[in-house]
Amino acid sequence: FTSSSLSAAPAQAQIIHAGQACVVKDDNISERVYTIREGDTLVLQCLITGHPRPQVRWTKTAGSASDKFQETSVLNETLRIEKIQRLQGGRYYCKAENGVGVPAIKSIRVDVQYLDEPVLTIHQTISDVRGSFYQEKTVFLRCTVNSNPPARFIWKRGAETLSHSQDNGVDIYEPLYTQGETKVLKLKNLRPQDYASYTCQVSVRNVCSIPDKFITFQLTNTTAPPVLKLSVNETLVVNPGDNITMQCSLMGGDPQPEVVWSHSPGPVPPNSLVQGGNLTIWRIRVEDSGYYNCTAINNVGNPAKKTVNLLVRSMKNATFQITPDVIKESETIQLGQDLKLSCHVDAVPQEKVVYSWFKNGKPARFSDRLLITRNDPELPPVTCSLEIIDLRFSDYGTYLCVATFQGAFIPDLSVEVNISSETVPPTISVPKGQSTITVREGSRAELQCEVRGKPKPPVIWSRVDKETPMPSGTMTVETYDGKLYLENVTREMSGTYKCQTARYNGFNIRPREALVQLNVQFPPVVEPAFQDVRQGMRRSVTLRCTMLKGSPMKVATSVWHFNGTLLAQPLTEQQDYSELKVDVSRETSGSYECSISNDVGASSCLFQVSARAYSPEFYYDTPNPILSQKQSKNYSYVLQWTQKEPDAVDPILKYRLEVWQLSQRNTIQTFIPVKKMEKGLLLEHILPNLKVPQSYEVFLTPITSFGAGDTAARIIQYME
Repeated sequence: FTSSSLSAAPAQAQIIHAGQACVVKDDNISERVYTIREGDTLVLQCLITGHPRPQVRWTKTAGSASDKFQETSVLNETLRIEKIQRLQGGRYYCKAENGVGVPAIKSIRVDVQYLDEPVLTIHQTISDVRGSFYQEKTVFLRCTVNSNPPARFIWKRGAETLSHSQDNGVDIYEPLYTQGETKVLKLKNLRPQDYASYTCQVSVRNVCSIPDKFITFQLTNTTAPPVLKLSVNETLVVNPGDNITMQCSLMGGDPQPEVVWSHSPGPVPPNSLVQGGNLTIWRIRVEDSGYYNCTAINNVGNPAKKTVNLLVRSMKNATFQITPDVIKESETIQLGQDLKLSCHVDAVPQEKVVYSWFKNGKPARFSDRLLITRNDPELPPVTCSLEIIDLRFSDYGTYLCVATFQGAFIPDLSVEVNISSETVPPTISVPKGQSTITVREGSRAELQCEVRGKPKPPVIWSRVDKETPMPSGTMTVETYDGKLYLENVTREMSGTYKCQTARYNGFNIRPREALVQLNVQFPPVVEPAFQDVRQGMRRSVTLRCTMLKGSPMKVATSVWHFNGTLLAQPLTEQQDYSELKVDVSRETSGSYECSISNDVGASSCLFQVSARAYSPEFYYDTPNPILSQKQSKNYSYVLQWTQKEPDAVDPILKYRLEVWQLSQRNTIQTFIPVKKMEKGLLLEHILPNLKVPQSYEVFLTPITSFGAGDTAARIIQYME
């Protein structure tokens, strides 16, 4: 048993590769590139040295923001990605850290190679030549592919490979500003021999054994882009419950185009069927509205597209407003002043709504004192207003606004307004004793505002901290009785809530508002949740449990238990923590729990107190630890370690060493005495008579006057 000084060694790292790499090359001293085919398995290993044994973390940069590769702490130093995808290419970093000096960081660039199927599109132009005596036809065959590395393109007519300007009729070039890699084959002034079969072959020169890909097109004198015709108007208005069929007919296109229907927003509705170019929707609903797109593609020219804006008639949310005399800035109804009544419904199509006004059950008689504005510019679109000039007693009564879709089977909507001497603007207030509501987390809260006035408008609730939405997720909540019910309240719902009168179904004036404070009580949040406390025997430690958060933020009671038994403890008054002093001995070692309550609930801190020694830390970087004995087929192993925080507890007297042979599971136990101990001291023991080529698991436990400490384990493997 020997010892030598080793304070600690900073982490060092090196990346080595395994897995299905095509090639790994060092571009220069700093840049290492690992090339792999998409879909194969990536394996990178980070070899580390340093004492104590460093922790390894793999991280990644570049690639895409939505990378599936999360930061992981891979403690076996190996990063493995099955079926690697192109977005997972980029720079991978191995960071080794042991708290000594600066962390070691090494990186390698992973280049993922792939070759997608190419896409071939055909574009034709016809131009007049020499004063329209004859027409010249030019065809562009455009081949696009996504690949890494960039692809090489080979064009063929039949079996013949075409080269740039091999005859006057052929031109091959790369267009500017294209996405992916693109090559264009231009056939100028089309000749009979140009009607043939063309193949675009793309190649990444067999890197990572990726084979070439091909796409072929048969060019004929009938090759043409798709043409579509719709059986319905571009805007189609229907009644709910109708069955409708939209026909999208192919009027041209060679090769035969494919016709596809789509809907935005969202998919084509489930109550529909697509047959060829026909789209049928049964028992149509309001939510089936939207844009229906019919698209035809045959890779010649641009895709043909026709769009139908389908509107399903609907009417909902009839509202009214009473606007007192605006010119006189009045907020009340007064005889001799002007008065405006407005009426609005949310409808599709909005502009087709017809409004009618009735007074006391009879159609309103229009005069120079009674005006009707169909589109009131001061109010939401398509709002109808009835204006009474110079209000008289005879104008008092019940006014009815009816909204109708003419010629459609949609029920009318109506709204009634009473105008009398009792019609007064609203006031809002919080009932006595209700301005602060205190509830416990998880329970139900009821916030209340009282509205007076005739008519009584709805009440709109919002949070005063403007940016925060209501618990329902919306920014405002409308209630008709002024009461806001909150279920299963959480601490985040604490704060000030504002109630205000709506400007509809009542007076169109500045809203009246009031505030209600909600306090949500919740149990304490304490720290530490768990703490491992080590101290030498006959020395004392102070355990402190602190309240970080809570409502109310005050310790009402604190209770200490030792190994489950209640301890007599003086109460703390109005503090945010509780403390306990412990004199460490064998009898006082164990588990201490402090439970802090604020009268709403309780939370606990847990302390494990002992004089146990910390574990030893094995030294993995011993040069040539294996000593072979050629004659006897045995070997010896030089085991080295330092002791973690030796001064935290009583002096270490000896180590218990257990050696297990992995294949046989038999064990040998010995004790190693300790003469000298200090932090960072490298201790050494030679394990003799180990059998070649067996592996062994070693357990090492420090022993003090308190007893056994924490055990460290490692595996020893025989290597030549």
